[in-house]
This record gives sequence, structure tokens and C-alpha cells, in this order.
Amino acid sequence: SSSSSSSWRTSVECRRRRTEWKAVTSSRSSARRSRVLKELSASASSSSSTSSSLSPPSMKSLVERKKDIMKESEGKVWDAIVIGGGMGGLTTAAKMVAKGAKVLVLEKYVIPGGSAGYYEKEGCVFDVGSSMMFGFGDEGTTNLLTKALESVDKTMETIPDPAQIHYHLPASSAHPQGLKVVVHRKYREFIDELVTKFPHEREGIEKFYADCWTVFDALNSLELKSLEEPLYLLGQFVNNPVGCLQLAYFLPQNAGDIARKYIEDQELLSFIDMECYCWSTVSATMTPMINAGMVFCDRHYGGINYPKGGVGRIPQVMVEGIEEKGGRVAYAANVSKILTEKGGEDGRPRAVGVRLSDGTELKARAVISNATRWDTFKNLVDEGDVPQSEVEFFGRYKKSPSFVTAHIVVDASVISESCYCHNIVLEDWKKLEDPLGTLFVSIPTILDPSVAPEGKHIVHAFTPDWIDSWTGMSPAEYKEKKERVVDEMIRRLEEAFLPGLSDAVVFKEVGTPRTHMKFLNRSDGTYGPIPSKRPIGLLGMPFNRTDVDSLYCVGDSTFPGQGVNAVAFSGFACAHRVLADLEMEPRNEIMDSGMQSLFAYLRKLV
Repeated sequence: SSSSSSSWRTSVECRRRRTEWKAVTSSRSSARRSRVLKELSASASSSSSTSSSLSPPSMKSLVERKKDIMKESEGKVWDAIVIGGGMGGLTTAAKMVAKGAKVLVLEKYVIPGGSAGYYEKEGCVFDVGSSMMFGFGDEGTTNLLTKALESVDKTMETIPDPAQIHYHLPASSAHPQGLKVVVHRKYREFIDELVTKFPHEREGIEKFYADCWTVFDALNSLELKSLEEPLYLLGQFVNNPVGCLQLAYFLPQNAGDIARKYIEDQELLSFIDMECYCWSTVSATMTPMINAGMVFCDRHYGGINYPKGGVGRIPQVMVEGIEEKGGRVAYAANVSKILTEKGGEDGRPRAVGVRLSDGTELKARAVISNATRWDTFKNLVDEGDVPQSEVEFFGRYKKSPSFVTAHIVVDASVISESCYCHNIVLEDWKKLEDPLGTLFVSIPTILDPSVAPEGKHIVHAFTPDWIDSWTGMSPAEYKEKKERVVDEMIRRLEEAFLPGLSDAVVFKEVGTPRTHMKFLNRSDGTYGPIPSKRPIGLLGMPFNRTDVDSLYCVGDSTFPGQGVNAVAFSGFACAHRVLADLEMEPRNEIMDSGMQSLFAYLRKLV
């Protein structure tokens, strides 16, 4: 497990080169020594040719960087310490430093981004997570990645994707060759294509997606900040009462319930289940309508846009901006405990800083956890300080599955010119939510050939699975299972839309839920919470404040949930809430108290 997982990241390349160097220095054969030196030189040359913009810093520079930050922190109280440099944490930090706050981000790994990170191998830049990026539009208010970068005076070059997804779905009597649907960038083209598949449901299709646009247009008319901050909400209501009332109407509803008001065809309803599952990992009846409206419309409004150079460029550019604005980001900084003291409101504990695994203690006026709620309240916070509201959260929500991920390098000839970047494969509707059921595929080199050597494509295939099915086996059994699972993934892709794929493979690297847990530091490798039972829209989803004073959560364990643009939304909201509590944004304490009581009451109803 350790060796196969570790090879997933660049740290293994360092170990490999050290081993090879030992072979050079210990070899009695000058011929062998010459051969190994030549291979090392070629490897270094190949790596440098593709990694100038993304290569992680050396361990020496990381250590020196961390040492400088720890020295700077001596006797200092930061305005905020952010635990974890994922996109939620970085967005929070970016929005806060833009307002003059002194913020320190502590990242356990050697690069930022979390599941929006990258690794390099075989001359390729591999996206760790999804390549499907929302939030890079240039209009409205929901283009959150664009706005987060702008807040620290940064921009990024992106490449527009002509479609969000090409679906390859199960055959039926109506579609004996399988249901094939392309979600085109242009909304009308997508609707027209879907109507050709289900002509008898034209009215229902139009009405369901029109409701999604009602949600999106309302969101897109608001300045997106903290829904916990009553002065902000009041201002937005005065400016756009209709939009606010529309959002309030849809807040307790789920996408599947809305779809069933208009649509009867079971195959079409299954398609809408897939439309939700592909980003929420639950069916439409379990997906809040607010989230669905955001995703189903932003893919047409702002579109899907791939960052040139790979997804890993996003967090790196954001870190550059954060530090230029006075913030600091430390790597190899493993937080082992959130420090608290009694003295919060009503005698509650109050977060006052963090302790690193090396014993260093850092102080802050606010602590923001970008870790999952499981990691935060079951590992970082003392058991006696865990509030009842978090115990109730663990009852309402459970961990979503992790993924088995295969990064496959292939000869370019196997990818046709008509192929889309993002594809989804499913052969049996009954297996939609099963482990290893739905198969997701990204081919980022279709949009940006620079992330692979000339004449090669990257096929990134991934499918949900639980960590339990990857435990209790020997290293040999673990390796054999990985090979078996990825071979099955390749077989399915060949049958769906990539004939000849298996013969075109030149390299493949496989990660499992154990890999995700190890390198992304996420409990069981989960990608966020999913409802334990049918939710009442988003009413049960917590916002950023917690019942530990001065402790906040950000990321996919908070409203609005999973996805890069969603966690960016969470970051915008968290930054606003924290800044208000630090009196760096307007607030009204009496209204605040009433709002928090209302949210607590609503969650108890849920």
C-alpha cells in the first residue's frame, strides 16, 4: 500500500533518484555507472521541460520557509489561522487578506490545493481531482474562482470547454444503443438534444430546467457572502426582494421532487438522477435544489473552463496573491490540535490557536478548519469540547465515498477528434450509486495538450468506492486488486467510446481510497458529507460558524457542499463571517444572536 500510494506523488521521484544515485556511487562497474547517470540526466531533463510552472519547491526551501514563518509567529496573534490549504481555505484566506487581515494558512502537504492539486510523472501533469472547473466566467456573481483570484489581484488563462459532459448511459427500449446525451455549453443546444431523446417530455424538460434558472438567476443577482450575517441578508433583501423570496422558496426543496412535478418518464428521471449524482454523489431526490440550480445553469452561463497548465495552477496562483497581500502559507505544517480555553459565550470553549505535530503553538483570534468535520471534531478538537450541534451533524450526514483513480497515458491516435473532454459511463441504472458503478472520465489534453508530451493523451478515469473494500489485504493482494479494477475500467471505456484503448496504454498509475486518505488528509478519503436520510433541501447543512467560539469550518462540510466552486462559495461566506466577528466588516450583535438561534431551531426541526 505504502509504495503504490506513494508513487502517486512526486516524493517518490525523490526517493527513486536517491536510490539510483546510491547505485551510481556504489557500483563497481563504470559502464553501469555511466548508464545510470545518463538515465538520471534524461529524467531530470524531461521533468524540467514540463514542470517549470508547477514543480513543488525543494524540501530545503520548504523547511526554510516554514522556519521563517514560525519565527515570525513568535509572540504574534494572527487574525486568523486556516488549517488546510484546500480551495475552501485558500479562498477564505484570499478574501480576508484583501480586507487587510493577517492570515496564516497551514498546509500539511508540500503543495497547496488538496483535491485541486496535481502531481507530475512521465512528462505529464496530472490533476488529482476533477478537471471540470466551474466558476471561471466573467459575468455575474457566481464566477467565484475568477472573483477569488481578482481579490488578490490575480487572473488565469483558461480554455473554454464546448460541453460539460458527454453521457454514455444504459440502453433501453427507447434507446437500444444506449442513451447518449451531450450537455453542450449553449443551453438551447443541450435542451434541444435532450428533447430529441424524450420528445413526449418537452414541456416537463423545459419547466424543470426553467426552475433551475430561477434559482440561478436569483443567486446570480446577489453579492454572495455569508448567509449567517443578518445585515448582509437585509441589504440583499432590500435590493432584490423577489430573488431572495425565490431562494427561500427553493431552500427546503430537493431537485428530484421538482423534477417529478413535471416529468413522468422513468428513464428521463434516471437521467436527472445522473445529472445530480455526477457532482453530488447522491440521486436527485437527495440533492438540494439550490445546488442543482447553481450547477445546471452555470455550466451554460459561465461555462466549463480548464485552467491552462492544469488545475493545480489555481491554488498556486492564489497562494502567490495571498502572500503578495501580506498573508503567509506554510507547508509541511501538520496541525495536531486546536487549542481552546474556557471563556466563550455562555461558558463555551473558545478557539485561541493551534498546536503543530512538532509541538509548536500558534495563536490567533480566529481558527478556520478546512479539514472535514470528521477530522475537525473527532481528531483536532478535544472530545470534551465537541458541541452537541456537531454530534447532531454526524447523525444527519455521513461520509461520501472516496474514489479509485486511474491516470492513464495513451498514444494520441486512440482519441478521436470528435471526443469530448468529460465523459460519464454507466451500463445499468440500478448500479448508479454502487461502488465502482458510475465511471467518470476526463481527458484534459483535449483542451490543453501542454500537460502531456507531444503525441500523448491523458485519460483520467475514476469511480466511487469505499475505503472498507481496500483494507485488510497484503501488499500483493492490494496491488493485484488495483490492476484488476483498472483493467475493468479500461474494458468499460473501450466498449463505451474508446475502442483500442488497452493497446494504446503506455503508462498508468492507480490510486485508491487509501491513497486519497493519505495524501489529501481526509477521513477515509471522503470527498465530503452526504445526507444519511432524505434532506429538507439545504436546511440541515451547517454554515461556517460552529458552537466553539472563534472556530469556523470551511469547505465541503459546510454550505453549499461539494465541488470546487461550491467550496469557493463557502470560502466567500466564511471570510465575510469571520471578518464581521473580528469587526473588520459591519455587524449587529443583537441581530446576529437572533439569526444563530433561528438556524439552530431550523436544524433541530430537520
